[in-house]
Amino acid sequence: MEYHKPVLLKESVDGLQVESGGIYVDVTFGGGGHSVEILKRLDSNGRLYAFDQDQDAQKNALADERFKLIPANFRFIKRFLRFEGVKKVNGILGDFGVSSHQFNIAERGFSTRFEAKLDMRMDTSVEVDAQKIINEYEEKELRKIFWEYGELKNAAKLAKEIVVKRKQKPINTSGELKETISHFLPAGKENKILAQVFQAIRIEVNEEIEALKEFLTQTEDLLDPGGRLSLISYHSLEDRLVKRYIRSGLFEGEPEKDFYGNVSVPFKKIGKMIVPTKEEIKKNNRARSAKLRIAERI
Repeated sequence: MEYHKPVLLKESVDGLQVESGGIYVDVTFGGGGHSVEILKRLDSNGRLYAFDQDQDAQKNALADERFKLIPANFRFIKRFLRFEGVKKVNGILGDFGVSSHQFNIAERGFSTRFEAKLDMRMDTSVEVDAQKIINEYEEKELRKIFWEYGELKNAAKLAKEIVVKRKQKPINTSGELKETISHFLPAGKENKILAQVFQAIRIEVNEEIEALKEFLTQTEDLLDPGGRLSLISYHSLEDRLVKRYIRSGLFEGEPEKDFYGNVSVPFKKIGKMIVPTKEEIKKNNRARSAKLRIAERI
């Protein structure tokens, strides 16, 4: 588990209520921790499909005839499963955080701890990276991502400062970005604000919100009745989308009522939101913000 220590491992896989001969999908393979646990609960007839767009994660593919790793973003889940001849599954697990490996490898550019080229691409074959966003996005676009994805109250000032400074010299590394916004980092809050800035840029680079929405809307058709969703989120933007979709099958508004005032929704919530124990957080600090929600296809 050196590549990535899986969060809420037992709780998330328990939430799937794995049937030994069922078909399951791990849409965020990473280091394979959740996949290994699912495979332990499958017999020879069971099947597990996993998705990961990160070329580093793809090197962790498991040597098991019941397992298939699909090197793609989970937003294309239906398309690739149909290519494999799969139209219905019994459970889908997603752990939407950035992997420990991505944070710990300096040249990937995900972490505020290292001086590295601004990159942050989960799929390194795509063209748009963090450097392109910081140096080429218009001020209003930067303001939007800092406000919406970073939930930064001073989004407008940050965007304006970046646009002013990049005219003098391109901002190409994490260190140069930190220096550019240094006077917006009050003592004691530097790490928190930097984390929000990097989060906002990373979400934009990888189209994480759009991908999550596209994925969620496909789960309704993919899951057999009684099939489970087990989804781990790490920030409020993701968690709100997951929570609303489980509750109503929508991201905005309320489901329509029939003549009798009844609503038809695709899922029912299973239990309450689950968070890591103090013991797990002590062993794996990155688990501290994790939230697990489980739902069942009606």
